[in-house]
Amino acid sequence: MLAELVCFETSCRARYPVDRVLYSCPECGGLLEVDYTGTWPEAKVLQRRWRERRLQNHPLEQSGVWRYRELYPFVEDTSHVVTLREGNTPVLEAPLAASYAGLRRLGFKHQGFNPTGSFKDNGMTCGVTQAVRLGMRRVACVSTGNTSASMAAYASAAGLQSIIFIPYGNISYGKLAQALEYGARTLQVEANFDQILALVRVLAERLGIYLLNSINPFRIEGQKSIMVELMDQRDWQAPDWIVLPGGNLGNTSAFGKALREMKQLGLIERIPRLAVIQASGAAPFYDLVREPEGARLKAVEHPETLATAIKIGDPVSWPKALLEVKASGGVVEKVTEQEIADAKAQIGRCGIGCEPASAATLAGIRKLVEAGTIRSDEDVVAVLTGNVLKDPDYIYRYHTGQLKAPDGTFIRPTYGNQPVVAPNDADQIARLLE
Repeated sequence: MLAELVCFETSCRARYPVDRVLYSCPECGGLLEVDYTGTWPEAKVLQRRWRERRLQNHPLEQSGVWRYRELYPFVEDTSHVVTLREGNTPVLEAPLAASYAGLRRLGFKHQGFNPTGSFKDNGMTCGVTQAVRLGMRRVACVSTGNTSASMAAYASAAGLQSIIFIPYGNISYGKLAQALEYGARTLQVEANFDQILALVRVLAERLGIYLLNSINPFRIEGQKSIMVELMDQRDWQAPDWIVLPGGNLGNTSAFGKALREMKQLGLIERIPRLAVIQASGAAPFYDLVREPEGARLKAVEHPETLATAIKIGDPVSWPKALLEVKASGGVVEKVTEQEIADAKAQIGRCGIGCEPASAATLAGIRKLVEAGTIRSDEDVVAVLTGNVLKDPDYIYRYHTGQLKAPDGTFIRPTYGNQPVVAPNDADQIARLLE
């Protein structure tokens, strides 16, 4: 199978060797994607092979990414693969959340079960593997949290130096702690995410550092595995809807690409509709889809949301994401800080839990059901992108009524669960519990 880097722009489609260090097209500046030329095995052969691999103890087969490596065969020598046994994340039924959203049934594909607690591991295993394959010694990313934690872990596992650039004061300590623990060199820059990404792209080229943000096409290849594993878990029966948070839009790009390729290979019979949910204070993609055909994304200069994982005003992957949303007949919605916080509390009541950005999915589903866009009897899977412990301060402040929105107003603890101070007295505690 021949792998190449191809310009995403239809007016260009320039092709480059897969071993060149490129993040955008040298000809036109467009995004790049990994394209394959050759013949895949038949769908039933692949499905049987992937099921059989679940029973094997080899590191590649225990990875929920590399188990499906036929769908991203850019690595010829598998000794380059860097894996922490990522993927293998469950689909959890959530009746209480389904009722809250107005659905008969709802499943959560929970990426928070990954080694570093987020979906980033699915993409990072491929990105760092490509860095090793290219002989790179240093890797870097701009991050509001999850990307930095994941890159630091995989870089350390590969023996690479990781350099992380963080918007100063805009990261959860639960995420920053991971990057520090995994040995990353961390720089807090006095700028927002989008400004720092432009800065780091210059530094990466000047200093020979491999960039591992979602503009890296190999990250997108790894994130395709989330959809492949989901369909495998559902015995290759596609749902009606897949709902996901929208930040830098790498997942939207990866999910759409994976679904189109699986349909083309006969692995699934139809493509689910994608619903991308953004926070109202960082919703440039929501605004874009309401513009006339051919419009370009207008960046939000100062994005604001407590859901820091999707606090991005100028998402680099928007052209790919726009194509995938349209190809699936999907939609883009936005939700408020109050809606996110309440939805997060409902997910917690299911015994599941997630980081704030993940809860945008349930908030968005509730809104789309109320609008009649999603029917109550439709088959819906929402992707929870991060673990509940990624932002514990948010949780405590919500349940104790101390959580403030970016505009300074307090968010109501609609489903608050405040701890109670009790005396060291069995009789009084008994009366409290009665």
